Amino acid sequence: MFDIASLKEGMMHGVELFQLLLEIISIACVVIGLGKTLWLAARIRDHAPGFPRIRLCFGSWLILALEFQLAADILATTVAPSKEELIRLAIIAVIRTFLNYFLGKELEAQAERQQAPGAEQAKATR
Repeated sequence: MFDIASLKEGMMHGVELFQLLLEIISIACVVIGLGKTLWLAARIRDHAPGFPRIRLCFGSWLILALEFQLAADILATTVAPSKEELIRLAIIAVIRTFLNYFLGKELEAQAERQQAPGAEQAKATR
């Protein structure tokens, strides 16, 4: 009937495959983000005002990549939950969450700064 050992081994292979898929998606996010950012940079002629838009574009893709990487790390730990692996996951999770949080805050502030001149012009025309 059901062999627990083979079922567990199959689950471990499935988790490893899914972890690899998440890591590939993360890499794809960085590559796509870089491509879109370079495309945006090439289209913007005036680089001083355009630089915040470029940072927002690439930063958004980096945040997405970090999310996929964290998910891949969590999956890796489900397969081999040794004490060392759990400590490693905790450290990686704290670092990636820290990076993600502060990058997100910086992007939010940048987006607000970009919208602020438009809001001020709308008030001036009223």
